[in-house]
Amino acid sequence: MPLTTLIVDDEPLARAGLRMWLADDPEVSSIQEAKDGREAVAAIRSDRPDLIFLDVQMPEMDGFSVVREIGADRMPAVIFVTAHDQHAIQAFEISAIDYLLKPVTEERFTQALMRAKTRLQSRPSDEANRQIIGLLETIVSPRRHIERLAVRSAGKTVFVDVDEIDWIEAAENYAQLHCGRTVHLLHVPMNTLEKSLDPERFLRIHRSTIVNVGRIKDLQPGVHGEFVLTLRSGVQLQSGRTYQEKLRALATNPF
Repeated sequence: MPLTTLIVDDEPLARAGLRMWLADDPEVSSIQEAKDGREAVAAIRSDRPDLIFLDVQMPEMDGFSVVREIGADRMPAVIFVTAHDQHAIQAFEISAIDYLLKPVTEERFTQALMRAKTRLQSRPSDEANRQIIGLLETIVSPRRHIERLAVRSAGKTVFVDVDEIDWIEAAENYAQLHCGRTVHLLHVPMNTLEKSLDPERFLRIHRSTIVNVGRIKDLQPGVHGEFVLTLRSGVQLQSGRTYQEKLRALATNPF
């Protein structure tokens, strides 16, 4: 399908690089540019591009301000471009929103563009907009803990409330969310996910395991300082020795 695009970046060289790669794609029918947030807002409102490459860090009006000005529920598809905001990167990953990290490589650009085309063809716009809203909530309220995770699966996005999770298991750069008999695979490292979960509700008991405290039925101490946790589902998990103090505290009443 013909794809109209808008590149928003205050750096001319950054815009030129994205334009060069977009121009090589036969499906891209239009490439517009905006050098700041105000120009971007005007272009979005007047031309309604299908896809926007939106720089996060811009003077006066940054990328997130552009989204707020337009309204997250009225935004076209977005690929955010960022230089170094680690908190933003974590938010993109958790919200299943695609992003490009500067300096952008052609391989990563091509991957992001292919994903965007797939989303535009198969994903309802209101679903994509909900993800953008979730992203903004994470960005502007960094102290809030995430309540819902967006998981890509079989060409669609499944939303998982964190209260549904019994425990989480590391799988290289992924996290397996165990929800009863259902397992979801989330492309987020455990350290990133742990920082976004409420520590009052989720406890790291091993370098590869996070558990929902409310799902723990009992604790049994081991011989080497570790604990064996039995969940209400009957699943048993073993803690690492370095986490024994946290589990001892968990097994103690606060009065």
